[in-house]
Amino acid sequence: MDSSADLPPDLVAAHAMILAERAARLAAEARLAEAANAQAKQSSTEALIAHLKLEIEKLRRTIYGARSERSARLLDQLELELEELEAGATEDELAAEKAAEKTQTEVRSFERKRPVRQPFPDDIERERVILPAPTQCPCCGSTRLSKLGESVTSTLEEIPRRFKVIDTVREKFSCRDCEAITQPPAPFHATARGYIGPQLLATILYDKFGQHQPLNRQSQRFKCEGIDLSVSTLADQVGAGAFAVRPLFELIEAYVLSADRLHGDDTKIPILAKGKADTGRIWTYVRDDRPFGGRDPPAALFYASRDRRGEHPARHLQNFAGILQADAYSGFNALFDPGRKALPATPAFCWAHGRRAFFELADIAQNARRGRSATAISPIALEAVRRIDQLFEIERDIYGLSAEERLQIRRERSAPLLTDLEAWLRAESARLSRSSNVIKPINYLLNRWEGFARLVHDGRICMTNNAAERALRGFALGRKAWLFAGSDRGAERAAVMATLLMTARLNDIDPKAWLADVFARIADMPQNRLRELLPWNWTPPAPRSSAPAA
Repeated sequence: MDSSADLPPDLVAAHAMILAERAARLAAEARLAEAANAQAKQSSTEALIAHLKLEIEKLRRTIYGARSERSARLLDQLELELEELEAGATEDELAAEKAAEKTQTEVRSFERKRPVRQPFPDDIERERVILPAPTQCPCCGSTRLSKLGESVTSTLEEIPRRFKVIDTVREKFSCRDCEAITQPPAPFHATARGYIGPQLLATILYDKFGQHQPLNRQSQRFKCEGIDLSVSTLADQVGAGAFAVRPLFELIEAYVLSADRLHGDDTKIPILAKGKADTGRIWTYVRDDRPFGGRDPPAALFYASRDRRGEHPARHLQNFAGILQADAYSGFNALFDPGRKALPATPAFCWAHGRRAFFELADIAQNARRGRSATAISPIALEAVRRIDQLFEIERDIYGLSAEERLQIRRERSAPLLTDLEAWLRAESARLSRSSNVIKPINYLLNRWEGFARLVHDGRICMTNNAAERALRGFALGRKAWLFAGSDRGAERAAVMATLLMTARLNDIDPKAWLADVFARIADMPQNRLRELLPWNWTPPAPRSSAPAA
């Protein structure tokens, strides 16, 4: 087919055709750029929504603690979703920018609104790099240039960790009269004749017990940085460091056990045995009066054992006679025995544990994921969750109020709900068969109702045992890294260090900085002044001046 018939007959028509085709091309490029901008804007909005949802959920958990299994799963899901959305939004933004560069029309590339960058710390090391100034004007070539000012672009960069050797010189002097020799004492090292400084020692212990980095991984990392510290050397330092801070552990232990109310719980910790690993336990007892406006500082105490026999909590709390908030573990029952030598402890059970079994039977989202194997949602469990959640809503409103205010509001609002809940549970229990899957969580509550309902008689009691569960979270995460404790002594050492690190965290203290200062000062600290080193009494040392010497 001859295409010459479609060509314009003269130059004027040809020029008009070229202009029309160019306009169509520019319009198409503009539409593509606008579509890319729209996609980038949508991706940015989705990422922002996910970010705000995540922040709201984190804030709720910070204020109220873990509310339910559903919210815990939601938080994990939001974090993963946000990661993908942020990456996708950045890709779409770059694609929109590239599309805008290709078009010759006035289409502005979409720019995401990012969070305001936080200022760098005041004490961070800074390096000033001055680029060579122009020597002549790029416009006219003149060399008569006058400085008007400067623009600074700040870039955060990483410098590999630096090590230094401190040579402490101790000069010897002899007396001309009696010929006695005098010399300043040697600096303190946690290990006799050791050579590890307090900051490095704190790093080793914090990485092992706070960041769950086994010593073999630490040794490999040190070797990559040019420092040869064998696992044996690091283990020696760990033992010496744990021994040095043992007096602080004993002070925290006495402080926690003197409380009127404690949270108690335990979790698994594999302990190496001959040819196998026994399922040991880490026990925690948390003193935290902040929910009812208490002024005493919070603290956490940890113990280790090779099994879960009830003799362990009975020994830990042999002189404790206050309120023990815990789950319904039978090993605690000896503490509540009226015939106990010390005054019996008072049980207060955890509503999160009582609610959990109902929630599993009423979890619509989980049931939907099971597909054909899904079971019918229990309407009784759904109603139980709804009623218990009403009590939790009241608890969120009274967090931080005084014990007297909390007790008054509970008597007005929570007590009627508890009375109705008990009556409803007993009525449902009477008509259900023993084989019903919901009868077990109902009996779990009714058989311990006095301990569950005790919160309307004492404003200091919390509705959940989340304080202890949060304290144990580090061990649950760390098990995947260090797999097991090498011995009973190793498990006990982990409990000692966890006591110190978790107590520092509860008091909003940087555990690593606190531990380094403790190692630097504890050798010269008199026994009667050791309390000054406890996290709630500790004052961070003044930063050293970084001004260069003249």
